Amino acid sequence: MLHAIVHPADVQDRDGGGLLLNTLFGRFPFLTKLFADGGYQGPVFASAAAHAMPGLSVEIVKRSDTAKGFEVLPKRWVVERSFGWFGRCRRLAKDFENLNRTALAFLRLASIRLASIRLMLRRLCQTA
Repeated sequence: MLHAIVHPADVQDRDGGGLLLNTLFGRFPFLTKLFADGGYQGPVFASAAAHAMPGLSVEIVKRSDTAKGFEVLPKRWVVERSFGWFGRCRRLAKDFENLNRTALAFLRLASIRLASIRLMLRRLCQTA
């Protein structure tokens, strides 16, 4: 995870995505491609992405209209798999925070550091 923003549930994905890109302030000039799901499709997010990061190309990863049931989507499964791993950590299983700033603090602290450290330690211990 490079950056995160916690906002109220009444903010649409495409609006929150534009807000996220506007807060990067050139922190990641090496980014050239952004993969996003269908919630970010449309002119609102596309114009926000072009304004915030002009050299960034956005690819919308969406399901096929003919798909039935579960379908593994390219690039998106990496994010979903990571969310599944983080969900195994008891502290991340439920969101108990009442304030957005507290939720963001735990998102940064717990998901990045605690869950990732736990996963890496498990992998290191298995190989030894």
